[in-house]
Amino acid sequence: MPTKSNNIGGRGGARAGAGRKKKALADKVATGNPGGRPLVVLDIPDMPEPVELEGADMPEPREFLSAQQRDGSELEAKEIYTETWNWLKRLGMHTKISKQLLERYAMCSARWIQCEELTSRMGMLSKHPTSGKPITSPFINIGINYMNQANRLWNEIFQIVKENCVTGYEGDTPSDDLMERLLRARERK
Repeated sequence: MPTKSNNIGGRGGARAGAGRKKKALADKVATGNPGGRPLVVLDIPDMPEPVELEGADMPEPREFLSAQQRDGSELEAKEIYTETWNWLKRLGMHTKISKQLLERYAMCSARWIQCEELTSRMGMLSKHPTSGKPITSPFINIGINYMNQANRLWNEIFQIVKENCVTGYEGDTPSDDLMERLLRARERK
């Protein structure tokens, strides 16, 4: 009888994202840092002379984020990427989030919007290929998958923001604007 191992085929062990989330820096500061570890606070140090600070230019989004789609429309991922990067820059967090994470979030969000548009255009039911009976449109499940991925990626981005901000963030985020973007896309059609 074979013995059971903890790491055969990538099964078992800790999973990415599992466990308790890190406490926000603002919460650690407010509670007096009960863990006692040194806190890393992102702050511009006081300079004896005014120094001109350099701003970082937005990394150019890759072409696939605005690729022309089969129906002739343009994918909206580049707009979502730019909007999210500008939001991160306003918070001073643009250097903490990788370009790849931002691109994945933008692509999943744009694909979710695209699936919602297709569901609205073609309806919620489809015809089964062999029996011809009505079934749920495949765009619904595909859209749900993209929405879940976009939410996971957004939570990853926001967790990084939360861990590195001294004060809690309470304001509009690019994630809040996705539904508005979907509604605007429907008006254009």
